[in-house]
Amino acid sequence: MTFKEQIRQGIPTVLPQPRPYETDINHAPKRKEILSADEKKLAVRNALRYFDPKDHPVLAKEFLNELNTYGRIYMYRLRPDYKMYARPIDEYPGKCEQAKAIMLMIQNNLDYAVAQHPHELITYGGNGAVFQNWAQYLLTMKYLSEMTEEQTLAVYSGHPMGLFPSHREAPRVVVTNGMMIPNYSKPDDWEKFNALGVTQYGQMTAGSYMYIGPQGIVHGTTITVLNAGRKIAKAGESLAGKLFVTSGLGGMSGAQPKAGNIAGCITVCAEVNPKAVETRHSQGWVDEVVTDLNELVTRVNAARSAKEVVSIAFLGNIVDVWEKFDAENLHIDLGSDQTSLHNPWAGGYYPAGLDFEEAKKMMAENPDLFKEKVQESLRRHAAAVNKHTQKGTYFFDYGNAFLLESSRAGADVFAENHIDFKYPSYVQDILGPMCFDYGFGPFRWVCASGNPEDLQKTDAIACAVLEEMAKTAPSEIQQQMQDNIQWIKGAQQNKLVVGSQARILYADAEGRIRIAEAFNQAIKRGEIGYVILGRDHHDVSGTDSPYRETSNIYDGSRFTADMAIQNVIGDSFRGATWVSIHNGGGVGWGEVINGGFGMVLDGSADASGRLECMLFWDVNNGIARRNWARNDEAIFAIKRAMETQPLLRVTIPNKVDDAILDF
Repeated sequence: MTFKEQIRQGIPTVLPQPRPYETDINHAPKRKEILSADEKKLAVRNALRYFDPKDHPVLAKEFLNELNTYGRIYMYRLRPDYKMYARPIDEYPGKCEQAKAIMLMIQNNLDYAVAQHPHELITYGGNGAVFQNWAQYLLTMKYLSEMTEEQTLAVYSGHPMGLFPSHREAPRVVVTNGMMIPNYSKPDDWEKFNALGVTQYGQMTAGSYMYIGPQGIVHGTTITVLNAGRKIAKAGESLAGKLFVTSGLGGMSGAQPKAGNIAGCITVCAEVNPKAVETRHSQGWVDEVVTDLNELVTRVNAARSAKEVVSIAFLGNIVDVWEKFDAENLHIDLGSDQTSLHNPWAGGYYPAGLDFEEAKKMMAENPDLFKEKVQESLRRHAAAVNKHTQKGTYFFDYGNAFLLESSRAGADVFAENHIDFKYPSYVQDILGPMCFDYGFGPFRWVCASGNPEDLQKTDAIACAVLEEMAKTAPSEIQQQMQDNIQWIKGAQQNKLVVGSQARILYADAEGRIRIAEAFNQAIKRGEIGYVILGRDHHDVSGTDSPYRETSNIYDGSRFTADMAIQNVIGDSFRGATWVSIHNGGGVGWGEVINGGFGMVLDGSADASGRLECMLFWDVNNGIARRNWARNDEAIFAIKRAMETQPLLRVTIPNKVDDAILDF
C-alpha cells in the first residue's frame, strides 16, 4: 500500500500485527497509577470506541496491558510503518492544499529528529502531545485527506470530532487542548483525565502542529542571553570568556547551547537523559559531552582562559554542577534553568542523588517519595544558586516554573516582601520590555516544498525587508532590528534546521506583514513554493501566563486570560488556516492559557488580504493589552500603530501621580 493510500485508509479495517516496543527510541516515562479499577475499564471502553466490535476482545486486553505498563493507552499496534517526517506538500493526498499543509506540519511534529517521545506522540516538554493515541493520528490524517475548502475539522484534545460544513474564509482546523472547567486543572487532574483518554496537554506548539524543533526557541534564547550579557557588561564588552550555566536538552531547552554559541559565551548545560544528550550532540546543537565533574571544571577553566566559544553538555544533574562550581569557586556569569518544571512529578525534573533509571522507577512505583525527592532537590538547587548570586552571578527564571515550584517546595527564593521572587523572570527583565511590549516576537515560517533552496530564498527576502525597514525605524526599536538582521544573516551557517525547512525570526507586526507579503509575491512569481506561516505561542499576544509571557503586566490583570481567548477568536475570522487554544504549556497545566495559528501562503490576492488583516490583529491585540497595563514601550508601540492604520482606535491609559496615592 502506498503512502497516500495509507493516509486515505485511516484506521485499518483489518488490524495490523502488534508492533514491537523499540528500546532504542526515547520513550515517555511510565505515568503514575491514578485510575481506580472502574476508571481503568472506562479508559479501555473509551479507547475501543475507535474500533469495530469484532476487534474488541483482542484490543481490550492489549489496551489494559498498555495502561498498566505505561500509564496510558497509546495504541502502539496502529503506529504507521512509513517514515515520519515533513514530506513536500505535493506528496500528500487531498482535495485542499491547506489541508495538505496541515498534514505536513503534523508529521513534522512527530519526526524522530524533532519529537522527544515519537512513539508516544509527544513532541516536547515531557508531555506535550500532538495526539493521545495513534487512532487519533490516523483518523485526523484521513479527514484532512478528504477535506474541501467548504469544511472545517474540529479537534478536541487530539480527537478529531469530525468535518463540519463551513466556508472558504473559515479556518480549516480548530484545535482545543486541555480546556478544563477551572476547578479541574490541578496536575493530578491532567494525569487522571489524560489516562481516561478524554484530554491532553498540547504544550504550546506541539498540539497545534507548529513545533519546528529547538530552532523554535533558539532565536529567543539568543536574544535573552545576548541582552543578559548586556545587563552585566561593565564597559560594553561582549560575552567572550563569560560562563552561562543552565540545564535541559530535551525539547525546547535543547536550543540553549546553540544560542550560547551564537551569543559568544561558554555554555554548560546539564541533562540527565543520555538519549537527549546523544540526540543534541549528534545534531550539532551542543559541541562537547562531559560526564565527570572534575573534568568539567578543568574544561571550563581552560575555555575561560582562552575566551573560547564552546557549548558543553554535562551528562548528570544540574544541582551537582551548581554545588561543584561553588566548591571550586568557579564564577558563573549568567545562570538559569530550563528543565520542564511545569511537569515536576512526571519526568519534567529529576532529583539529585538518584540516577536516571532509578528516578524513573521511583516516579512510577512510589510517586509520593519521588515528589519528596524532587522538592528536596529543588531546595538544594535554589540554595546553590543563592550562593552564586551572592558572588555576583546574574540569575533569571526562564519561565519554566523553576521559582514557582521551588517556592512550593519551601526553597529560599522569595524577595524581602515575601510576595515577589528574588530573581526576575526573563520576560520581566528582558523579553517583555525589550520585545513583547514593542510587538517583537517569534514569527516563523516553513517552506512547504521541503526544498532547502526555498529556505535560502526566504531568508534573503526577510533580510532585505528588515534592512529596508531599519533605514526609517525609530530609535526605540533599532537594537531589535539590528539583532534580527544579524540573526537572519547567520541563519544558514548556524545550521538551525531540524526536520522541516523552517525558520524563526523576531519581528513586529509591520515586519511580519511585509515579510509575509514579500513571500506571497515570490510564490506568485513562481520563485518559491507555498509557505506556511506561524509563530510560537510564546509571543506578544497569544499567551496569558502570569509567571512568564505576561509577568511584566503589573496592573493586576496578569491572572486573567482575556487576551489569549480574544487572540484565537480574532485570528479565526481574520484569515488563519488553523487556530488552536490550550490550557497548559511551558509553565504548567492550569497555569497558562495560550493560543496559536497557522496560515498557508499560496501566492494569491486572497492570501495577501488574509495575511495583512490577521497578522496586524495577532500582534496589536497584545500591544493594546500591554498598553492598558501602562507599559511605556507598549504605549509607544500602539500609538505608532494607530498612526499607520486609521481604522485602529485603542484606549490609552492615563498615568497617575504616585503622590496622590499616599494614604
